[in-house]
Amino acid sequence: MSEMVSAKQRRQGCKLGAVVKSNSHCDYVIQLDTDRDVIAPPTASDYGFGQFVTLETHQQHWAVGIIYNSQLFNPAFLNSGPQLTSTPDPLYTPDLIQETKTLLNVVLVGSLTEQNGQTCGQHGIPRNVVPANTPVYCMDAQSRHQFHLGADNKPQFKYYGHLLNCGGTFANQLTQQVLTELGNSDLFNEDDKRALQVLCKELTWKNTLGAMG
Repeated sequence: MSEMVSAKQRRQGCKLGAVVKSNSHCDYVIQLDTDRDVIAPPTASDYGFGQFVTLETHQQHWAVGIIYNSQLFNPAFLNSGPQLTSTPDPLYTPDLIQETKTLLNVVLVGSLTEQNGQTCGQHGIPRNVVPANTPVYCMDAQSRHQFHLGADNKPQFKYYGHLLNCGGTFANQLTQQVLTELGNSDLFNEDDKRALQVLCKELTWKNTLGAMG
């Protein structure tokens, strides 16, 4: 019997930010923490394209996702009105400082579950809706490894089609990157690695034909 794994049972990676909205049941927007929110905000290498993340509180793990896009939100860019100064005074206008925000688009690809005393991955669209303000963390190597193991302790990659369909504008490139990284890891045996390489080559060929067309 499987049950949702508790976040307390695992070591969490770097905190990136929190859920601020959703575009669909499996497409969420994360607002990145800044130095005004936390003492040690995430660095650019923590939230790159294709980064695996977990959406969870200390009490409950909700889902596993992959960063597929990013947006910079800068209200001042659209402000074409007259300005007396380009730099607001923090003493009189503290709310105007650091208005620029970084938003991350994350596609959910499954969750971590507990089966027979071991943590493994359940691939696909998570059943539950992730609440607003849920913290989002980088997924460490151990958790990524567990996510790609099934209940039978064998490697799995069952979200392939889902990622191609829901990975946004760069879905092909995203899937290709994930395939390459998994193929270069020690998770899969040689036969599985060759299968991943075949899938990756097919995607490369499709991308090439698409560019030529």
